[in-house]
Amino acid sequence: QVQLVESGGGLVQPGGSLRLSCVASGSLFGIAAMGWYRQAPGLERELVAIITSGINENYADSVKGRFFISSNNAKNAVYLQMDSLKPEDTAVYYCYADLWVHELSPKGEYWGKGTLVTVSS
Repeated sequence: QVQLVESGGGLVQPGGSLRLSCVASGSLFGIAAMGWYRQAPGLERELVAIITSGINENYADSVKGRFFISSNNAKNAVYLQMDSLKPEDTAVYYCYADLWVHELSPKGEYWGKGTLVTVSS
C-alpha cells in the first residue's frame, strides 16, 4: 500500500520561509509525476508545483520565483521550498503523486493527508 507522508507545515510570518517534504512509502515501481497542491478555505484545490518525468517543473503563476520544487528519486520524495511567503499562501498543502505500483499496473493517483501552512504576523 503506497502512502504519501507530508511534513514541514506550520506558522510563519510574512516574508518567511518553509520547506515541505513528502515521501511515498511502500513498494512502488515508478513515479510519473510528483508535486504539491493547496486548498485555502472556501476555495478549490489548486496546483502549486509539480515535477513530471523527474525533470520537468511547472509552477502556478502566483508562486513563480518564490517557491521551488525538487525531488529525490532514490527516496521517492518531493520537496517544496517556499520563500517570501505571503498571507495569501495560507492553505492546506497536499502532496500528490501519479505512479505505478507494479510494472504491469496502470498508473494511479495518490494524495497525502495535507499539512497546514499559515502565514500571519
